[in-house]
Amino acid sequence: MSRERVNLVWAQATAAGVLPAGATLPEQESRPWPVVLLTALGAWLAAVPLLGVVGMLLGDLVHRGAGPYVIGVLVLAAALVVLRSRGVPLFVEQLAVPALLVGGGALGFGLFRDLSDPGACAVLAIVGLGLAAAIPKAWLRVLLSAAATIFIAMALSIEPARSFSGGGMTRLWLAWQVTMALWLGAIAFQQHVLDDGRHAGWAATLESMLVGGLLATLVALAWWSGSTFLIGGGSGELFRELARQSPWARPAMQSASAVFAVAGGAWLAHRWPGLRRAWCAGMALVLVALAWFMPALGAVLLVLAVCAASQRWRVATVAALAAAWIVGAFYYQLAWPLANKAVVLVLAAAVLGALTRLAPRSAAEPKPAEPAGTPRATLAGIALSLVAVLAVANAGIWQKERLIATGRPVFVELAPVDPRSMMQGDYMQLNFRLPDTDRLEVLTSRRPQVVARLDANGVATPLRLHDGGALAPDELRIDLTPKNGRWVLVSDAWFFSEGEAERWARARYGEFRVDASGGALLVGLRGPKLEAL
Repeated sequence: MSRERVNLVWAQATAAGVLPAGATLPEQESRPWPVVLLTALGAWLAAVPLLGVVGMLLGDLVHRGAGPYVIGVLVLAAALVVLRSRGVPLFVEQLAVPALLVGGGALGFGLFRDLSDPGACAVLAIVGLGLAAAIPKAWLRVLLSAAATIFIAMALSIEPARSFSGGGMTRLWLAWQVTMALWLGAIAFQQHVLDDGRHAGWAATLESMLVGGLLATLVALAWWSGSTFLIGGGSGELFRELARQSPWARPAMQSASAVFAVAGGAWLAHRWPGLRRAWCAGMALVLVALAWFMPALGAVLLVLAVCAASQRWRVATVAALAAAWIVGAFYYQLAWPLANKAVVLVLAAAVLGALTRLAPRSAAEPKPAEPAGTPRATLAGIALSLVAVLAVANAGIWQKERLIATGRPVFVELAPVDPRSMMQGDYMQLNFRLPDTDRLEVLTSRRPQVVARLDANGVATPLRLHDGGALAPDELRIDLTPKNGRWVLVSDAWFFSEGEAERWARARYGEFRVDASGGALLVGLRGPKLEAL
C-alpha cells in the first residue's frame, strides 16, 4: 500500500472515530531493503565469532547455579533496549536479533535444567509473549509469538520422556485446540480495545502477535494431520497411534472438530448475511461432515471463518492451505480402507458440485444466456485432441504389449522394502544393485544403459555402464530410467492390491522383458528360487 493510500485510510479512520483524534502514523522505514539485508548479513556473520568468544569467557558461569539466568536475562534486556531505541545504527540493531536467540537459549538451558519440561516451556512462553509485546518491530513480534505458541502447546502436551507417542498425540491435538482458542480470544479482546478507542497502540501490537500465534497453530495442525496427498510431511505413524488410543479419544476429537466447523459456519453467517441461504448451508454441512472425519480440520475452518470475516486475508489464505493439506492427509489414515476414503471424498465432491450448480437458482440470480452455437473449428479441435490422446495412449500400450510378448526374460536381484502409498494401494519399493550412477546427469537427451551378465537361468548381474563398446556373448544392455533425481532400472516400485503384502514379501528378483536395443519392462516379481509368486 502506498504512503498516500495509508494517509487517506488513516484520515478516514480518525474521522469515523475508529482511531483517537491525537493518533499519529508510525514513522516509515526509510532504509532501502537491500541495505538492511546486507547489513543484517554482516551483523549475523560478526555475531558468530563474538558469541563464541563470550561463550568461552563465561563457559563456567553458564553451567553453575544461577549463571544461565543471569546471562539470559542480561542478554535479553540488552537486546530489548537496543531494539526499542531510536537512532541506533542499523548494524547494532541487527546484532540484537542473534542476541535474542542467545539470551533465550541461556535462559532455556537453566529452566530445563531446574524445572520440569512443561514448567520450563510455560516460562519460556511467557518470556516470548512479554518480549513480543515490548519489541516495536512487527516481524519480530510475529516470530516471537509463534515461538511462544509452540512452547504453550509443548507445556500442555509434552511427556516427561519428551515424546509425543501414544497418548501424547491426543494431548498434542488438545494443546493446539487450546492455542487456537487463546488466539481467537485475543481477536475478540483486540476488537474490544478498538471499540474502546483509548488503546489503539495496544491493538496494533496485538495484531502482529495474534498473526504469529495463529500461523503457528495452523501449521502445527497441518503437521499433526500427517502426510498429505502426493507430498510427504508430518507424522507418518499418527493414525496408527490414534487407533491404539482409548475408545473415547478419537470420537471426542471428531465431535469437537465438527463443533468447531459448525461454529465457523455460524460466525460467517452472522457476519455476512448474504450467506444465509440454503445452498450455503448445504456446503457448510459438507465441511462439517469432513471435519468429523478429520479431527484437525474443524479448528482450521473456524480460524478461516473468523479471519475471513475480519478481513485478515493473509491468515485466511494460510488457513485455507492448511485445510487443503488436512483433506489431502485423509488419504493416509491407515485405519480406513482406500475404497471407503474414496467414497467419502467422491460423495463430498459430488454434493459440493451439485450445490454449486444450484447456487444461482436459489440466489435468484439471472441465468446466463445460452450461447448461439459452438463453432465448428472448436468441435474439430476437441475431436482431434481426443483422437491424438487415444492414439498416443494406445501406441504406448501396443509397444509394451509387444515387448512383453517378444522380449527376453531377465531376472535381476532386488532388495525390497515396504512403505505405504494410499493413493495407489500398497507398493513395494525396489532397489536393484547397479554400478555407480551418481556421476550421470539426469537431464540428458539419451538414456544411459547398464551392461549385465546373464547366467544359465536368465539371472542378470549388472556390471558397468555401457560406453558404446562391444558386448560379450553372455552380456546385454538394459535402459535406465530417471526417477526422483536419480537413475533406476526401469522402475523403483512394484504396485499391488491392498492386503497382498505378505504374498510379495518373499520376492527376491525382479522379472523383466528386455529387447535387443535395451528397452526393458518390469512384468513381475519372483521368489528366492525364481518361482512365481
